[in-house]
Amino acid sequence: MKPPESPAPSTPPAPPADYRLLLPEGWFRILLDPGQRDKSVDALVERQFRGIDNVPHLKKELRGDLRRRAAKAYRSGGIELYLSLQAVGPFTIPASLLVTLAPLRHAEPLPPEDLARALAEDADAEDAGTPVPEVGVEELAAGTAVRVRRLAPQPGGAAPGAPDGDHASVSVEYHLPVPGTTAYLLLTFSTPLEPIADAMAGLFDAIAGSLTWTE
Repeated sequence: MKPPESPAPSTPPAPPADYRLLLPEGWFRILLDPGQRDKSVDALVERQFRGIDNVPHLKKELRGDLRRRAAKAYRSGGIELYLSLQAVGPFTIPASLLVTLAPLRHAEPLPPEDLARALAEDADAEDAGTPVPEVGVEELAAGTAVRVRRLAPQPGGAAPGAPDGDHASVSVEYHLPVPGTTAYLLLTFSTPLEPIADAMAGLFDAIAGSLTWTE
């Protein structure tokens, strides 16, 4: 009797060429590549000061701050930085999204469940005075992802648009395995608006859920 044949090994998926995100109206993208960074920052500054020509010092200050922030994000492996320019009345809702490609030093892809376990263990080892982040595994259209929600007390006064007094920034991270690779795509959302943290986290979740891979 002929022994049963072993099933043919499955072909690993080809790495995607890119990704696509759907963001609300009022979010502005800054490309972090050094060859495109300054042009993106200048476009954002001109948009913010459209119709206002008598504040060159404010434009210079904003341009310098954005360039420093973009350079720091690029050094950390950032690909794109999105800033919220959404407004409610006279106030801008401060929020950001940093997209980072994080190659992992593993011969084989690291399952999201293992990454979640490692992140949870790291959280347990943090200082006792630091709020414990929420770590979980979720299913998105782009695949299984690790979600981490953090609350970090911030020194100094409240950020523009946030209430006065003590405050904390809220961040939501999504770690998404890149198909066909050992890398993860990291989406890091952040806002200083702790009083509406749940609403902002819901917005961040919706943006992360819109991510799709493209060929």
